[in-house]
Amino acid sequence: MLLAFPTPSESAFGVGPVTIHYYALCIITGIAVAIWLGDRRFRAATPLGRGVVSEVAITAVPAGVIGGRIYHVISSPAEYFGSNGNPLDALKIWQGGLGIWGAISLGILGAYIRYRMLAKQVELPPFSVFIDALAPGILFAQAIGRFGNWFNGELFGRPLDAWWALEVPARYRPAGYSQFETFHPTFLYEAIWCVVVAVVLIRFGKRLKSGQVFAAYVFSYCLGRFFIELIRIDSANTIAGLRVNVWVSVIVGIGAALVFARGSRKNA
Repeated sequence: MLLAFPTPSESAFGVGPVTIHYYALCIITGIAVAIWLGDRRFRAATPLGRGVVSEVAITAVPAGVIGGRIYHVISSPAEYFGSNGNPLDALKIWQGGLGIWGAISLGILGAYIRYRMLAKQVELPPFSVFIDALAPGILFAQAIGRFGNWFNGELFGRPLDAWWALEVPARYRPAGYSQFETFHPTFLYEAIWCVVVAVVLIRFGKRLKSGQVFAAYVFSYCLGRFFIELIRIDSANTIAGLRVNVWVSVIVGIGAALVFARGSRKNA
């Protein structure tokens, strides 16, 4: 236990009358990094790419936040609509709870709509080139965002006695785990995995066909998320004994693998 790193004692700080939550700061920082890196990569892909990423972000970012929250609320309804839940808490995004599947789905839809509008004004490459440019930045954003979960004392896994374990205060421990003090830092596992995948895509993505970088991102993330979900102990809906996010990882991952394979054949 002496070697475990602690959960932060504070999840927010005040600046005058304003309360600033670390979770929100992590999300905002991640979005800024994704836009910056995506802009650099897209401008490198097309001479007409200047300003396109920031323009698309105006629509995609709010859509992604809304989609992420909707997915979280739908996948954890008891927390908000159960006997001890409060429906208004569904609006408190700063307390944590943005499902990546919903964020990516609605965010990409918003990006596609805005990108098509811009493409009518300026000749732009296919949308697949655009999302390929965004993929590594999205991964870095996810990695940074996971540290917001650390500040909120959430997204940790089974009890663990090791030097990298996370010390969790009693108030954050799920029912049945009050006697344990240190746990798997699954938020950190996911952050590290996202960074590794992002670096690999940046390094080797130029060898892939159009659309394959994004497909590789989705597949790789699903692969890591599958194993991480098997470690987590926070409450979640299950199907056939497995967490819903495990099934989603499998289904979405298979779909991404098929898209990747199709891209190889289509552009051969």
